[in-house]
Amino acid sequence: MLHAFLVSHRHDLIQHCRNKVAARFAPSDIPDVIDHGVPLFIGQLVDALAHRSSARSEDGETGDQVPFPPEIGSSAALHGAELLRRGFTVDQVVHDYGDVCQAITELAIKLDSPIDPDDFRILNGCLDNAIAGAVTSYVDGRQTAINDLEDERNERLSGLRDEHRRLVEIAIQSFTAMKTGSLGMAGATGALLMHALTELQSLSERSLSDGHKDAAAASLRRQ
Repeated sequence: MLHAFLVSHRHDLIQHCRNKVAARFAPSDIPDVIDHGVPLFIGQLVDALAHRSSARSEDGETGDQVPFPPEIGSSAALHGAELLRRGFTVDQVVHDYGDVCQAITELAIKLDSPIDPDDFRILNGCLDNAIAGAVTSYVDGRQTAINDLEDERNERLSGLRDEHRRLVEIAIQSFTAMKTGSLGMAGATGALLMHALTELQSLSERSLSDGHKDAAAASLRRQ
């Protein structure tokens, strides 16, 4: 039974999954979340297989009639959100769970331990739930992050426009007063003009700095 196989070879399966992740990353970039998400999923898969096996033997239900445990989807959602926070792509989220299926089937073939078709359907169903939960969480989290960045950008640009208009108006009025009233640069009006110009220069520098934030939002959208 797949349940007993997973319990007996849990450590080997986790290491096998880690090796697959290592093949896609440089050694220093292997995400440590793999050491949490994969063992957790395998444990939940063991529970699901035990539950369904018990249900079939007690009530005569088929594997398809027993619902999948909801914690598989919810914990996968947390895993997807964590990978998003670490900067990984949605493809890497899906690959994490695909690694589990490959690791199980490859080790079963290597050890000449065939998987019962009903157990394999349970495995696929659990993987389907996990991937759906992880991808949904990832995409929702990414969209929320994009929306937050857009709102921040719009608010920031609105503030910059208002400040720019105010400083330009001060500079124009100060210059007009100095020209029509024959005022010198050393007076209060000259100081006001110089202050407005200095603030405009600072505003331009802040706008350039904000461009980096906009680039981050664009990068998130591309992902």
